[in-house]
Amino acid sequence: MRENATKTKWRRGEVTYGAWLSIPSAFSAETIAHAGFDWVCIDMQHGVIDYQVAVTMLLALGTGDCTPIVRVPWNEPGIIGKMLDAGAMGIIVPMVNSVEEAHAAVAACRYAPVGARSYGPTRATLYAGDDYFSHANEQVACIPMIETKRALDGLDAILDVPGIDAVYVGPSDMSITLGLPPGMDNGGAFEEARLRIAAACSKRGIAPGIHGHAALAAKHAAAGYQMITIHSDIAAIASGAAADLALVRGGVAGPADKTAYP
Repeated sequence: MRENATKTKWRRGEVTYGAWLSIPSAFSAETIAHAGFDWVCIDMQHGVIDYQVAVTMLLALGTGDCTPIVRVPWNEPGIIGKMLDAGAMGIIVPMVNSVEEAHAAVAACRYAPVGARSYGPTRATLYAGDDYFSHANEQVACIPMIETKRALDGLDAILDVPGIDAVYVGPSDMSITLGLPPGMDNGGAFEEARLRIAAACSKRGIAPGIHGHAALAAKHAAAGYQMITIHSDIAAIASGAAADLALVRGGVAGPADKTAYP
């Protein structure tokens, strides 16, 4: 079976950098697939991407060396199974707030006896190999999101659920539930949570991940994060367009700022 190179890097303690796709375009996905990111995530939760387009985007990502990851709309076994069968090598599951929800996420990503995933890797065998079934439980990454105060309160118990490969912090939702405005880099209670999650993951050999942009990458890596989002298709378009307009209308010279996040 094709190796999940990102998961291998996590096991070695390495930091991986990824791109976030919210625009339903196979051509955009193919372009990003060849940019050199460790992994690329197709966002079916807040991105404007449905199943049929997501499949074409997975096909496009398969032309490069990045690990294809999908954030599903919710912790529901049907969509998790369909995206794995379509060739996703990792699943980000939003709003995992309890041990029970963590167990459900893991079960949906794993075949029996350790899980409850239904067999039918329709495209996955074409992408990953005919021996997919024998190695899928080991190679597929299960990535619950820790993004609320409730999840933070039960963090240790959630992380102790067997089968979690990484967790992904949603800074905006975490900030909101902590009484802060949505943002990528709030201080105070959010900063405490950010550091606590990374430390708790490190103790268990789980890769901590976090949403953000390139300007925050060094800060997250220094805290121990191993799965760091540094690029967004929407942000790239918005910041590039704004920079070009500023250049012609305001006389501001210089390259487009690709670190902004909308």
